[in-house]
Amino acid sequence: KSLISYIHQMILSWVSVAAFLPLLGCASPVAMSSRARVSRGFASQHAFRSPALKRSPFSQGKMSKLRAPCSTEEAVETTWKGAQSISGRTSDVSTSMDINEIQATLPHRYPFLLVDKVLELEPGKKITGVKAISMNEAQFQGHFPQQPIFPGVMQIEALAQLAGVCMLKGQEDGGNNLFFFGGVDGVKWKRPVVPGDMLVMEAEVLKFNKKFGIAKAAGRAYVDGQVVVEVKEMTFALQK
Repeated sequence: KSLISYIHQMILSWVSVAAFLPLLGCASPVAMSSRARVSRGFASQHAFRSPALKRSPFSQGKMSKLRAPCSTEEAVETTWKGAQSISGRTSDVSTSMDINEIQATLPHRYPFLLVDKVLELEPGKKITGVKAISMNEAQFQGHFPQQPIFPGVMQIEALAQLAGVCMLKGQEDGGNNLFFFGGVDGVKWKRPVVPGDMLVMEAEVLKFNKKFGIAKAAGRAYVDGQVVVEVKEMTFALQK
């Protein structure tokens, strides 16, 4: 009787621990053995799961790796890259125009100069440039105080300024550098732009009638390789 009672107590203790471990974020022996069976192809899609396993993070697909049965800390795997490695990703990107050259071309000034650097330029044809989004910019005081978002109209303005650089650099005589918006068509915003983002923009001149000072251009901007805004057509009028 004492042996049977001892075995009975051991079974009750095991069941209690197996049910309690998932609440601590640990993998129970039931979960571990079930995971092993699935990985070997022995468990069917509708295999029985104990109540403890249903509550386990494994059954909810929240863990990518098996944890030690007695571990209560979240296993997080990260690869530290460091500043030099991250900075080196743009080591092969050259600068075509710095901020001083941009200011010599565009009439815009603080707080409305929205092109920080030009990376590629084919005067009068196409251009690539960047605008670094900083929390120190004035528009974030009101747009929005609790959730700062770079205004969509300013994204279009940044693309227009970039296109303006391309067109002005395409004029042989330099000409007047003051130009005005005549229209915008086919604008689509894909996702918000926030402080800390690097807005990488491109613009292409579609048409430029130098005689009448009328130009059309298309533009697109990216953050982390994802399109955030695209403009099918922008129309400009250059002051003669």
